[in-house]
Formats: sequence, C-alpha cells, structure tokens
Amino acid sequence: MRIFEIKRKTKETDITLTINIDGTGEYEISTKIPFFDHVLSSFAKHGSFDLYIYAEGDLEVDDHHVVEDVGITLGLALKEIERKNIKRFGWAIIPMDEARAMVSIDLGGRPYVVGEYTPNRSNIGNFSTENVIHFFQSVANNGKMNIHFEVKGKNEHHKIEALFKAFGVALDMATQVDERKGIISTKGVV
Repeated sequence: MRIFEIKRKTKETDITLTINIDGTGEYEISTKIPFFDHVLSSFAKHGSFDLYIYAEGDLEVDDHHVVEDVGITLGLALKEIERKNIKRFGWAIIPMDEARAMVSIDLGGRPYVVGEYTPNRSNIGNFSTENVIHFFQSVANNGKMNIHFEVKGKNEHHKIEALFKAFGVALDMATQVDERKGIISTKGVV
C-alpha cells in the first residue's frame, strides 16, 4: 500500500494529512472551511484515495493560509509516490450539470500549472474562489507535478466541484502501477 502522512505546522496553520493512493475513496476532512471540505471529499471519492485531513488555521484572517497549506501538504505527500512503474500521465473530463472541468497531469517531476478558471463570484461560504488556482499551484510546486486545467460553466459550486473530481480521476490514472513501464522518461530518471 502506498500510504503517506505529512504533518506541517507553521505560525499560521497546523495540518495533518494522510493519503492512501491505493484506497477506496474513504475520507475524513476537517479544515473548518465547509465548501473546501466538500470538494476535497469529492477529490478523494472520485480518485479512490483514502484521505484524512485535519487542519487548524488563522481563519479569523481569511481562508488563504489554510487552503494554501493544505495544498502544500497534499503536494508533499504526493511527492513521496515512487515514480517508477506508474503510468505518470493522467487526464479527465468531468461534467457537473452545466459545468465541465478538464484536467491533465504529469508526475514527471517538473512543477507547473496552467489553469483556466474565471470565478463568477468571490466566495462560496467562507471559501474564497480566488484560492482555487493557488491551491493547485501549491500542490504542483510541492508535489513536483505538472497540472493543466480548464473549467467552464455558470454555477461556481459546480465548476469547482467538477474540477476537484477531475483532478482526483486524473491523479488516480497517473498513479496506477504498470510494471511494464519502468521509469517513464527518455532521460531514465524522473
């Protein structure tokens, strides 16, 4: 089993995250940001990852530090995945009512994000929609992965939820073990 636990404590946040890449989609998530908990749960369920996140932070300031640091912590956990004998690439196109999210990822060790997402409103509850791209940038930088995404739609809830579901499906594809593959790089290293 590929299970990774990361604990990260700063003056702004205290986060414990455990992810089982070979899980069944079980989750228990508490960030004190209900919509963020919801979309992280969708990521876990549709990626078939067991995901446990317990986060405390300076929400009296705003949600930025908690969202960013959960992204950092998730990225650090994903960086631990053995990059040998996995598919490496993953993609998904996920609809949710009028919304559609497309995600493609590369676990090749080169952090980069290209995100096409324009929020129609600034908040969903105490979750700032401006933090969506920043979350994925934090995951990519710390997980040493390339993430491209495009989100279309009208309903902000649907757009973001479709994005997190698509990220889960794409990551599940990329992390699948394939013994035929070896190191998936013409360089011989990832």
